[in-house]
Amino acid sequence: MKILVANIGSTSLKWRLFDCSNNAERLLHKGGFESVTDYPKAIEDCLAQLRDAKAIASESELAAVGFKTVIAKNVTGCVRLDDKVLAAMEAYKGLAPAHNPAYITGIRLFAQRMPSVPLIGLFETAFYQFAPEAMMRYAVPDSWFAAGIRRWGFHGASHKFIAERSAELLGRQDVAARARQLYLDGGKSPVKGAPLRTISCHLGGTSSITGILSGVAIGCSLGMSPQSGLPHNNRVGDLDSEALPYATKALGITIEEAQRQLTKESGLKGLSGLSNDIREILTAAENGNARARLAIDVYVANARHWIGSYFLELNGIDTLVFTAGIGENRADIRAAICANLDHLGIILDAEKNKATRAVEAVISAENSRVKIMVIPTNEELVVARETKRLLENSPK
Repeated sequence: MKILVANIGSTSLKWRLFDCSNNAERLLHKGGFESVTDYPKAIEDCLAQLRDAKAIASESELAAVGFKTVIAKNVTGCVRLDDKVLAAMEAYKGLAPAHNPAYITGIRLFAQRMPSVPLIGLFETAFYQFAPEAMMRYAVPDSWFAAGIRRWGFHGASHKFIAERSAELLGRQDVAARARQLYLDGGKSPVKGAPLRTISCHLGGTSSITGILSGVAIGCSLGMSPQSGLPHNNRVGDLDSEALPYATKALGITIEEAQRQLTKESGLKGLSGLSNDIREILTAAENGNARARLAIDVYVANARHWIGSYFLELNGIDTLVFTAGIGENRADIRAAICANLDHLGIILDAEKNKATRAVEAVISAENSRVKIMVIPTNEELVVARETKRLLENSPK
């Protein structure tokens, strides 16, 4: 069973082709294009590369194309991408303006190019559909909640991968199996041992922190949209609801301009006044730039805030995992987040931490009660797994 996973951006197309036959999960091919202006040609070129690499003879060999879709009104989970689902994505495109429009366009073009191949989306919100209601509600009137104003959570594929892989590395196959079966049984499969309490830190251009209890999410720092939670590369993160109307009056700008600044000129870029690239910000901070240092401090403080929240909700944790671009590669950020947490049982091994970059590793000290781990995420593999599961469990 060959499954193509397509990752679509506003000007990019990236893909991975997996062979999921039997119990295999082999990566057959990966590639991508940046600065895409002609998507039909990009799709053709993608298929041509797959043929040239002899990964497929034609698109008829594809069991499905899977997509890491973000959010849709009243739709979540792993689903076939029909017109109804695309309309639901269209209804929420304002909540994910950098993602939904591009995905909608790309999915329609894939459908035109290969109408006989199933197109399947694993929504980023799916991992949170079984979280406790109290963790996913805002204190708004019922009419607002009915309109979809609630915490949804995102980066679901990444955090689900961490839920599975961290359990495997800790020898908790029962929890790993529970996480894998999540979208089939809603997290009802039994756990044989003690509960496994995990906090997953997906730190990158967009960052999120998720609490996980025995393979099932209990909540996410990202709320109704991917603009919330921690400060992101150039997006604000959490903000008081009164700030937006106040800014329009105090600064004499339109609400549209305020939204643009919050999504394009804020976050690490806004705080540092320099860049949205944390590498450049860290270099500037090391050279004495006060605003760059502030940006790092705010980012770290927000990460610690959310870790603390889920630490309390889970009544302690067994493992703290760092993943994604910053989480996997920035030992200095990991060290800052874990600093002075020894009373919580979180103690880094400084040398192991410094030596770890984009590889699976345990970076906690021997006397740390909490296992601190770096696990490179694999969102595309999760999309392929869930796409296969949907195909195998759909009515024939």
